[in-house]
Amino acid sequence: MKRAYYSDSIDNFCSATTNEILGKLATENEFSLEQAQRDSWQEEIAILKNIIAKHQGAIYFEYSIPRMGQRIDVVLLIGPVIFVLEFKIGEDEFTSHAIDQVWDYALDLKNFHESSHNHYVAPVLIATKATVDHATISATAQNDKLLFPIKSNVELLGKIIEDTLRFADDDNIDRTQWETGRYCPTPNIIEAALALYNGHSVADISRSDASAVNLHQTTDTVSNIISQSKSQSCKSICFVTGVPGAGKTLVGLNIATTHIDKATDLYSVYLSGNGPLVEILREALARDKVRRTKNRGDSIKKGVAMSEVKAFIQNVHHFRDDCLVDMNSPPIEHVALFDEAQRAWDIKQTANFMQRKKGISNFNKSEPEFLISCLDRHADWAVVVCLVGGGQEINTGEAGISEWIESLIRAFPQWRIYISSKLTDSEYGAGEVLRKISSRHGVAYKDELHLGVSMRSFRSENVSLLVKQILDLEKDDANGTLKQVSVKYPIVITRDLKEAKRWLKKQARGTERYGILVSSQAERLKPHAIDVKSPMNPIHWFLGEKEDVRSSYYLEDIATEFHVQGLELDWACVAWDADFRYSEDEWGYWSFCGDRWNCIRKTERQKYLKNAYRVLLTRARQGMVIVVPIGDPDDPTRNPRYYDPTYEYLKEVGFTEL
Repeated sequence: MKRAYYSDSIDNFCSATTNEILGKLATENEFSLEQAQRDSWQEEIAILKNIIAKHQGAIYFEYSIPRMGQRIDVVLLIGPVIFVLEFKIGEDEFTSHAIDQVWDYALDLKNFHESSHNHYVAPVLIATKATVDHATISATAQNDKLLFPIKSNVELLGKIIEDTLRFADDDNIDRTQWETGRYCPTPNIIEAALALYNGHSVADISRSDASAVNLHQTTDTVSNIISQSKSQSCKSICFVTGVPGAGKTLVGLNIATTHIDKATDLYSVYLSGNGPLVEILREALARDKVRRTKNRGDSIKKGVAMSEVKAFIQNVHHFRDDCLVDMNSPPIEHVALFDEAQRAWDIKQTANFMQRKKGISNFNKSEPEFLISCLDRHADWAVVVCLVGGGQEINTGEAGISEWIESLIRAFPQWRIYISSKLTDSEYGAGEVLRKISSRHGVAYKDELHLGVSMRSFRSENVSLLVKQILDLEKDDANGTLKQVSVKYPIVITRDLKEAKRWLKKQARGTERYGILVSSQAERLKPHAIDVKSPMNPIHWFLGEKEDVRSSYYLEDIATEFHVQGLELDWACVAWDADFRYSEDEWGYWSFCGDRWNCIRKTERQKYLKNAYRVLLTRARQGMVIVVPIGDPDDPTRNPRYYDPTYEYLKEVGFTEL
């Protein structure tokens, strides 16, 4: 794939005329060429021709970063270094936003461009009118050959290149090998949604290594089931499973954005009961649409952009309510994709809601049964896709995946059922009910409907396994997994929240997002300025920039399992309270009420609490710090014996202490 608008050897670049180079740039430019852009290119060309003529290597203008939906101004390959140049023509200062921008570009190449992994990457920010006396060349704490952003003006740029080449003691980069290296990005869910909404395919924004190939297979399998159901005028349901962060939501969004045209009967809707996820995705997509439209010289009101986004990303409860208005007419969509389907309500919770909120008495359907019935209203065909996470039920009344199967048995005998071969695993809790349909006609198990590799953590794919082993008290197995994970994915433990915050800030580079996560039952972290009852706006927390006090970066507002399920951070601090505590080879389950901790005895509530910690411990893409407070012997609600055994258990697993 050609990633740059213009690429050539430095020799050929320096010998070509400016008009020849501009012509190639203009030809490849996908937008209307504004005079300001042409002037910027012309000045960048003049600057570089004067500075890099003495070097051998290659040059790339407008190098594509599809994961971010942006382009690097210039990439230079000289000797052992990949220079990432961001020009600010006419600027006389280095803003924090611009520094993060060039750092993000460099991080993208370092992390996701296969042939950049082992080379020095030097991000350079050039404010052409700035006053700069000298520049410091130094590597970041991760020691992965990524340098700190270097501030330069035009006069200093040549010296910076030479100093960096002296600093980087390594083999020269082979241009051909570098250009043919695979770009294997692992976007977070917000980046993925933006890319898909703007026309990129799953192949553009997902890893292409063999271990992640089944993301494409799963998408293709679901698409084939949809096409087959339409051509054969039948109704089908399929269950897609996956480990945390494997890309289940990505599969749903991909299909929804592929069939976004209401004029076709393949029109699909992505549905989720996860309110924060829906709000954040909608807000991010609407903001991006306004920004892109403005960049093209047009304008669109945010409200208009938001209404377009709402059409294909909906809260499942709003979809349900629309179907309640007319109990006979089918929805406009023939295909509905239910994310986190295991969290749909059981009959008791649904009936209770209908009575309290809708004034409907004697409602006798669970949420899964009612949602299937909505699609069943179509006279010809329909498809329901259930995206299922194992061990992810975290709230009262969440029925688990077995209720979907029970609904099919009770009310929909003609529906075809396509099941992930892993749905029988214990963590999905569907083994017993699946036996009831073992002899049913039209049931097929498919390996392709399981996503077995975490896409969330591009540094380590075994984080979810490690967390499972920790929570299942498989200490020896966890120790072995930790040794594999910790090579690229640092996890440290501490008793000091301030030390944890310092560690987070030191690890994060560019706009890598970090924040504090706690259980919604963590009531006795208040002495550490952590109040789970304090209101938090997920949109500001996840989308706010570093200067926004409401953002995760400020490490003031915290997020619980309800805020972060389905979402992710680059670096996480998990504060572990006494609600879920280790003692004598078992977990204790507690809730704080009034002035004391009360033991949780109901199995269902114990499962929710354990799953809450499973969610919290699997949110980070690059690493995390776990804080177990010391407690206070003078405070009976924070007795050290509530915390010490948990910390000692984590030490025995093998975690490094700060």
